[in-house]
Amino acid sequence: MQKKQEKIGLIWFRNNLRINDNTSLFKAIKNHKKIIAVFFFDPKLFEKDSFGFKKTEKFRAQFLLETVKELQRNLADINITLLTYFDAPENKIIEICNTYKVASIYTQKEWTKEEVDTNKLIKNKLSKSINFIEDFDQFLFHPNQVTNNFNNIPDVFTTFRKKIEKQVSVLPELISPNATAQNLIENSTTIPTLKDLGFDAFYSNSASAFTFAGGENSALERLDYYFFESKKVAFYKKTRNGLIGTDYSTKFSPWLANGSLSPRTIYWKIKEFEEKYGSNNSTYWVIFELIWRDYFKFISLKYSDKIFKIGGILDRDYHWNSDLEIIQKWINGETKDTFVNANMIELKETGWMSNRGRQNVASYFAKELLQDWRIGAAYFESLLIDYDVHSNYGNWMYVAGVGNDPRDRKFNTKLQAERYDSNHKFRKLWLEKTLF
Repeated sequence: MQKKQEKIGLIWFRNNLRINDNTSLFKAIKNHKKIIAVFFFDPKLFEKDSFGFKKTEKFRAQFLLETVKELQRNLADINITLLTYFDAPENKIIEICNTYKVASIYTQKEWTKEEVDTNKLIKNKLSKSINFIEDFDQFLFHPNQVTNNFNNIPDVFTTFRKKIEKQVSVLPELISPNATAQNLIENSTTIPTLKDLGFDAFYSNSASAFTFAGGENSALERLDYYFFESKKVAFYKKTRNGLIGTDYSTKFSPWLANGSLSPRTIYWKIKEFEEKYGSNNSTYWVIFELIWRDYFKFISLKYSDKIFKIGGILDRDYHWNSDLEIIQKWINGETKDTFVNANMIELKETGWMSNRGRQNVASYFAKELLQDWRIGAAYFESLLIDYDVHSNYGNWMYVAGVGNDPRDRKFNTKLQAERYDSNHKFRKLWLEKTLF
């Protein structure tokens, strides 16, 4: 049996903040006796973007802090130290490699511009003797099994879904690692506070539909509750368009977004549930939504930075406005549409909004107010606890008519409100006025 390398393996955690089903962790343990890990709270992610929004607002910042604290504890249980820095990766990772004589860096593969630029900065400084190993680790269907040319990804979701369901299997989860050799190191680094990141402490809104803490343990508890304790998954398709409460939908998306929960873990838990209790449209529909999530990642791989361009992947030359007063009224929930307003206030107060709400407020912003859809997408990026770059920009392109919607539809928010909030309960909850 080949002896493990004596040099240290460094796991650079990004949006894969878990120990279960983690390719980087799995490979590092396989190839090294001694392992350390690092996570960077990159200051760039807490600065204002070109539209004036903080790239990460307080809700996701708090969720991230909770997640990293839990990751640090879980790694310590398997004798791996997680170093944490409130600094840019390119400023620290070379120093870490030199200090600890790192032989290989293991990290999640990213492909959007900011992450790729960071990688280039690091690789340009990195000794050629250090391996830089990247793995796709945020998909349900591994890209290597789907295609060897991302240009072949269909531009219509249904075509993609039917083909992938027929031809591609979901890989098994990677087995949770056993404790490695006793190789914990002295850790003088600290996890920043919310104040360090530029925010005041805050209390969560008691009316929020997302009341959960960040971290892998919380994610797995929610998974167990939703599938096996409450069996709510068996009714998901009927309840998924709900607006109030924690159980109308899975609420897995924030943990999926920062990688503290693997989509494969969800998939195989569904299969376990179906084995025990039977399958139905609802159990399938959770998988259906995971395929949508994958699809937007594949579209991002296909079109690269075009997902951030005003013309989208279709190069549509529409006229868009950027009226600051109109945009601010949309943000504050002060438009002429009460259903839109209620959803926008929920987002502002909690960092959460239902899928039904997101489609309506985005369509209203782009198709009714005719404002530059990228501004709406940037605001969502700032506020949403479950912000995922590919799903966010993919969905905004979709509703703005510059993405993957062949019908280029517009939501009738009045009819949507009548259908999904006929008793006005949701609007009363967030508008705090006796309008009805």
